Amino acid sequence: MKKSFLISISLIFSCALHAGDGEFSIGKIPPFLLKNANAVTRIHEIHFEIINTKETVLKEHYAITILNEKGDDWAQFSEYYDKHRSVESVEGYLYDAFGKQLKKIKKKDTQDLSGVDEGTLMSDARYKQHNFYTKNYPYTIEYFVQINDRSTLFFPAWVPQDREGIAVEKSTLTIQFPLDYKVRYKAFNYNETPVATEQKKDRLLTWTASNLPAVWKESFSPLWHELTTMVILGPGDFQMDDYKGNMVNWQDFGKFIYSLKAGRDQLPDQVKQTVHLIGDPIKDIKEKISRLYEYMQKNTHYISIQLGIGGWQPFDAKEVATKGYGDCKALTNYMYSILKEEGIPSYYALVRAGNGSRFLTEDFPSQQFNHVILCVPLQKDTIWLECTSQTKHAGYLGNFTDDRAALLIDETGGKLVHTPKYTLNDNLQVRKIKALLEEDGTLKVAVDTRYQGLQQDDIHEMMHSLSREKMKEYLHGQLDFGTYDIDKFSYKQEKSSPPCIDETLQITVSNYATITGKRMFIIPNIMSRSGRKLRQDSARKYDIELGFEYKDVDSVQIALPRGFSPEAMPPPVMLFSKFGNYSCSVKLVDNKLYYYRSIEHFSGRYNAASYAELVKFYDRIYKADRAKVVLVRS
Repeated sequence: MKKSFLISISLIFSCALHAGDGEFSIGKIPPFLLKNANAVTRIHEIHFEIINTKETVLKEHYAITILNEKGDDWAQFSEYYDKHRSVESVEGYLYDAFGKQLKKIKKKDTQDLSGVDEGTLMSDARYKQHNFYTKNYPYTIEYFVQINDRSTLFFPAWVPQDREGIAVEKSTLTIQFPLDYKVRYKAFNYNETPVATEQKKDRLLTWTASNLPAVWKESFSPLWHELTTMVILGPGDFQMDDYKGNMVNWQDFGKFIYSLKAGRDQLPDQVKQTVHLIGDPIKDIKEKISRLYEYMQKNTHYISIQLGIGGWQPFDAKEVATKGYGDCKALTNYMYSILKEEGIPSYYALVRAGNGSRFLTEDFPSQQFNHVILCVPLQKDTIWLECTSQTKHAGYLGNFTDDRAALLIDETGGKLVHTPKYTLNDNLQVRKIKALLEEDGTLKVAVDTRYQGLQQDDIHEMMHSLSREKMKEYLHGQLDFGTYDIDKFSYKQEKSSPPCIDETLQITVSNYATITGKRMFIIPNIMSRSGRKLRQDSARKYDIELGFEYKDVDSVQIALPRGFSPEAMPPPVMLFSKFGNYSCSVKLVDNKLYYYRSIEHFSGRYNAASYAELVKFYDRIYKADRAKVVLVRS
């Protein structure tokens, strides 16, 4: 960072010597914006016009100076389009460090690429892309773009700093709309009121941000919208094709979603018969749901559908039954239809899925969802079903959709609820190791590990998606030994709540012990060493966000080679903090070392002043996990 800053400063003085520098000369950037930045937005203007409830026009103009190779991503131009959204015009320019224009392109010079990936069956998504591909730093790119949209479901967001490492000279958002149209907005880290003006029969609102230094995340930072300026927009009335809706509240938005799926829950007669054949004899409601869920899993598979309104509207249940596939909307609607046939009520539920996508602006109804799951309320419990999975157990969501807001849909509209949170005692890793240490330092290890809850998610995915050869490669990537062989490995999945996977390994580790003369040095913690070592930061700015509660327990037995006994052993360690608890100990019994380790990791939000305590907590764990036993030959 310091090197690039010094280079940029020297270029400022160099550029200042050139009379007649262009508008985007690096010499015109205030020096404080260059500090710790990989790129600087010189100007970014968004003008979003709502013509009516069916049409919008987005005009965007931006110029970004790329300071070094790490800033190259901002030089990539990419605009999405489909049946509803069209890229009307594109102009692009490339400038050198002094602001001299080097190249110019139009829309015809951009690449036109498909937006369909291998998991998508049907999609009308495409992209216009362009890159000037220069490495002569610093350089500046400038683009003028117009996007016409024949749907008002999606409104743009204004994020002057879209990620780390970019500073901003000036950025503006203007939204223009008819006087009788209701526009909603929510601002983050923007304390001023937008400037309001009127133009003929329209109203305009404008937000401006200037001279924003580059923002960098800290370890365990809060979400991005808490760190920088952002404004999100939402419609009142909107329309997509012939479907109209209102987004002023979640209930009304839910009515729109319900209208897209209404009447699409009829099953073929043959499927109805099968549903009753499976479900009718079962008295226990949970078992009935589980068996019907397994039937759905065995007879369908997931494939993405993103074609026009089909990106929002589920296939008819009959079509899913006939074709045997569907996207999340179609498969969820199909499972809903199966349960309805058996007399079990359930709810279509919209979520923002993804391990890092838990946040939903609950007080600002808008289209923030990317996935659909099924909610089955029972008298004393609620069962959630991930209908795109052919391998998950009924009632388990995993980290893709756990612990977040979901919008339940029925004929009365939408209602926000919360999906289950998996707690410390749900997310377990319990490991038992028996090892034999040989005189030459080789360690032969037999490992039995039970992964439970969120701790089994990655293993579950590996088991059901990789060949045995690829599974072994995965294991090699997880094990932290120098030279070793995986002699045997196996996995067994257990149906439980939460789900469990048992892993069995046999490993031979060469030179596990360090031998010096008549002494051997070994770390009794064979497989669970923390890799987390945080940097001290006395100038910590942001709160600490710790997620994913879990508990790990290790019990290790190491048979020592004949003639060796401990000369020194590490003392027991016990740590208690608001972030979690940790303990470890080692003892000798009948020429065997018995090592025990336990760690509990809590979730929560803590103020920035707590960071030094967190660093100390992790440092002590890091050190304790690597404590050695010294063995000496008798």
